[in-house]
Amino acid sequence: MRLPIRLLPMALVAVAACADGAAGPDPLPLALRFAPVDSGLDFPVFVTAPPGDPSRVLVLERGGIVHLRKDGVRLPTPFADLTALTSPAGSGNEYGVLGLAFHPQYAANRRFFVYYINVDEDARLVEMRAAAGFDQAEPAIVDTLLALDINDYAVHYGGTIGFAPDGKLWIGLGDGETGGTAAGSPSQDSTNLRGKLLRIDVDAGSPYAVPPDNPFLGRPGWRGEIIHLGLRNPYRWSFDRETGDLWLGDVGEDSVEELDFLPAGAAGLNLGWPYREGTACFLPPSGCPSAGLVAPFLEYDHGAGCSITGGYVYRGADWPALRGHYLYGDFCRSAVRVVRRTPSGGAADQSEWPLPVAGDNVTGFGEDARGEVYVALASGRVYAVALELPD
Repeated sequence: MRLPIRLLPMALVAVAACADGAAGPDPLPLALRFAPVDSGLDFPVFVTAPPGDPSRVLVLERGGIVHLRKDGVRLPTPFADLTALTSPAGSGNEYGVLGLAFHPQYAANRRFFVYYINVDEDARLVEMRAAAGFDQAEPAIVDTLLALDINDYAVHYGGTIGFAPDGKLWIGLGDGETGGTAAGSPSQDSTNLRGKLLRIDVDAGSPYAVPPDNPFLGRPGWRGEIIHLGLRNPYRWSFDRETGDLWLGDVGEDSVEELDFLPAGAAGLNLGWPYREGTACFLPPSGCPSAGLVAPFLEYDHGAGCSITGGYVYRGADWPALRGHYLYGDFCRSAVRVVRRTPSGGAADQSEWPLPVAGDNVTGFGEDARGEVYVALASGRVYAVALELPD
């Protein structure tokens, strides 16, 4: 039995595909399906696993509970209860524990890092430790790496943190602005960390060091932590575990959502916000700056979604035909989307696959230690992405 395939709407444009002369979306040759993993959760937003540990999968709820699934079974006691760090649902514009990343040497040092919005709606990045046995976290915060005071009206916090293949920690920060104040966005402000991707070394300095090869380190008027700039709300992004390339879903403002591709080793790129929303001028509405700005890999208008949720390039072993395909979603579309980047930089195999429950919302994705990809839904369900094999 095959699941129905839905080609992406024409409003979705693969900017880079022009180089290939692509005429339109190409369907994935095999059908995507969703294997149930868990349910009954409270707004899960992220799925992850300790590096090199195939027995554990962790699911992060926005409210601060981190569940541990061990050998396929959710343990009755959470890995961590971080609910005291953030506000209850509905108490502010945005809230939540949004990101978690394990140190590459987690098995030896038990270090992991958490990104959250505190009770004052300010952003925090902290270090924590797992207890001996790795089934629970120690309750105390070890250190605070970043403490960013955000405007009270903020709705753009970013959310993902992750270690690059070279062991440096990357942080995606939103600009902390809303549509009415976009002219004041700090995304192009070299002295402000908001609206940027940051790169830091948590194994040097206190509480961290700036890597000496960061592109703006030592430049007058620049924060050395900045690795890329011009972002609006990089809620979900990830590294391709095979190539080191970075894929980033940057949530749009009025009209356009964009998916960005940043090749491994790139530094100092400007993705254009608030000058541009996707490839269209935003500030000013016409004649906006364009020199030196990086165009998105793919963009779509709000007829095809309203809030992109970045995902992962599939590099698992269970579904060889899916390898190299990027999986992502949109909070306003009850589906998972697929695209593959061609060697010349174009987009191929674009397709959209309905979720098992109509009307559900994609809140996040994740990988386990084997590279299998999971999707988290607002309904509290978690699925593993799989393929419907031919009869």
